[in-house]
Amino acid sequence: MANTPNRRLGRASLLGATLIWGSSFIILKSTLDSVPTLWVLALRFTGAALLMALMGAKELRQLDRGYIKKGLGLGAALFVAYTLQTFGLEHTTPGKNAFLTATYCVIVPFMWWLFSRKRPDAYNISAALVCILGMALVSLEGGLNLGLGDGLTICCGIFYALHIVLTSRAVEGRSPVLLSMVQFAVAGLCCWITAPLVSAFPQDVPASAWWSIAYLCFMCTGICFLLQTIGQKHTSPQTASIILTMESVFGTLLSVIFYHERLSFKTVSGFALIFIAVLISETKLSFLRRPEK
Repeated sequence: MANTPNRRLGRASLLGATLIWGSSFIILKSTLDSVPTLWVLALRFTGAALLMALMGAKELRQLDRGYIKKGLGLGAALFVAYTLQTFGLEHTTPGKNAFLTATYCVIVPFMWWLFSRKRPDAYNISAALVCILGMALVSLEGGLNLGLGDGLTICCGIFYALHIVLTSRAVEGRSPVLLSMVQFAVAGLCCWITAPLVSAFPQDVPASAWWSIAYLCFMCTGICFLLQTIGQKHTSPQTASIILTMESVFGTLLSVIFYHERLSFKTVSGFALIFIAVLISETKLSFLRRPEK
């Protein structure tokens, strides 16, 4: 069990990642208007891998088969999750994409159970159910039917859950920087291979798109996944998955401000339920129990 300072570091790292990730939805939405999905991801992951290589230059000698093996699994899960999420974003709004992506919080405790034989406790299950109810209040705005973008985004949540579980297993005793570098390199390679099969590289890309891609590379990918990897060294996957759902709250709030999405009463109610889910997961409602005398 991590000590209190490390637990605080882990939670602060995860929360910081969610804040930056929340900004990625509106930036990515505008970038996709001029650069196709897989080319954006190819540039994004390659740039992030190079950033990690520079940050971990002194640790490169530690790179071994273990890092490569773990990184292959993480990179593959990352490639599928991001591809589904980004294609989904083409057919839905940034806020809806943010909330539906966070369905992984419901999946993680049960997927972790398959890997570790550790059953989710009542608080994990309750937090997941409350969280998914909160997301439903926003994602099902205007009807109960899911469009193409919504369906792809929900599918990406399965692979994000897998990535969280694999990260929790891979990070033990390993450098977060090196592990991040390898997984980004694997995901980037997958994108470079598949991108030409889907579309040609765009011509006359505007300068604003290049700046957006740079931000996605260094902040929303390199820095954020480094923060996630550090955070998961000191946080259980069940708790990490709930904290990471705050990305959907930040994503929707920024979308309301900059993308002019309408903030309805149902959306506000969804935010409140997600906050309650985080509270349940983080505190296990200990503040409601009387201290023992």
